[in-house]
Amino acid sequence: MLRISLDALLTVDTIARRGSFSAAAKELFRVPSTISYTVSKLEEDLGVALFERFGPRVVLTAAGEELLKEGRYLLKAAGDLESRVRRVASGWETEFTIGVDSALSPLGLQDDIRAFYEVADQTRLRIVKEALSGTWESLLDRRVDFLAGAAGEGPSGGGYTAEPLGKMSFVFVVAPSHPLAAIRHRLGKVELSEHRAVSVADSVRLLQARTVGLLFGQDTLTVPDMQTKYDFQVAGLGFGFLPEAWARPAIQAGRLVEKAVEEPKPDETLFMAWRTGEDGAALRWWRERLRAAPPLERMLAMNCPVERPLPGLSPPLSRPGAVHVTTLS
Repeated sequence: MLRISLDALLTVDTIARRGSFSAAAKELFRVPSTISYTVSKLEEDLGVALFERFGPRVVLTAAGEELLKEGRYLLKAAGDLESRVRRVASGWETEFTIGVDSALSPLGLQDDIRAFYEVADQTRLRIVKEALSGTWESLLDRRVDFLAGAAGEGPSGGGYTAEPLGKMSFVFVVAPSHPLAAIRHRLGKVELSEHRAVSVADSVRLLQARTVGLLFGQDTLTVPDMQTKYDFQVAGLGFGFLPEAWARPAIQAGRLVEKAVEEPKPDETLFMAWRTGEDGAALRWWRERLRAAPPLERMLAMNCPVERPLPGLSPPLSRPGAVHVTTLS
C-alpha cells in the first residue's frame, strides 16, 4: 500500500521552505490543524520523524531531507504531467503564476485579470511578489511562469525571453525631520556616508543578490519590500531613493523632502519575461495583452501608499494626481 501521497509531499515541502506549520498553512490556504494532521499521519505511516520542533519553528530531520530530496522530483513530475494533460485537452495551462517586483501592485492588473477569466479554460491564476533579482530567479527556478514587471536586466546565461514594458523613475527623499533635509547644496558621498540608508532586501535565493545605491561600509537598514522602505523613510529612520510615483504625493503633502544628489539613480527599465521555448494559451494571452496595453503606469499608481497621519503632521487634504511613467513601444 502506498503510504506517501503527493499532497503529503507538497505539505512537507511547503513546511520545509517556510520554516513553520503556520506559514505553510497560509501558503496552502489551509488551517494549521490540517497541516499538523497531514504531517503526523505521514510520520506515523512511515515510522520516522520528519521534523524537529523548536517551538513554532521546525527543521527537517535527516529522514525528512531524504524524503524531500526525491519527493521534489515527484512533485515536479506530477505538476508537469498535469500541465501536459491539460494542454493536450484544451491548450490552457492548469495553473499560471505571474511574478511582479515589490515596487509594483498586482491590483494594477485587475482589468487584465477579469479579461483573462472571461476567456481562460479553468486556468488557476496565482500572483507572487519578489524583489530585485529574486523576481528573475523565480522565473528561472520555475516558481512563476511569467513576469509582468521585473526590474533591471535579467541574469546572464539566458533561458528566458524579455521585452521592456516601460521605465520607472526615482527620487532621493528624506523625512522633513532628517538631518539631510536641512542641507541646501547637492548631497555627495561625504554627507550620505554619515547617515543610515534604507534598502530593500533582494529576495533571491540562489543567484547573486543585488544591492542598489549603497556606499561601501554604509550603515544600512534592510527591509523586506518597497512598502516598508517607504514607511521607514517617512518615519525618518533613513534615506534612499523611492519610485517617483510612490514619493511624489508624499513630497507634495510635506511628508517627504526631495533632495538633489551628486549621483542620482537612473531610470529603471521593467520587463515582462517568460522561459524560452515554452508555450501555452495562458502564456500567449498574457504576452499579447501586455504588449497591447503595457501595465506599468497603472501598477505603479495602484501601489502609491495611502497617506497615513504621522505624529505632529496633519493628513493631506487631497491626494495629488498620478505621476507619469514612460512606456516603451
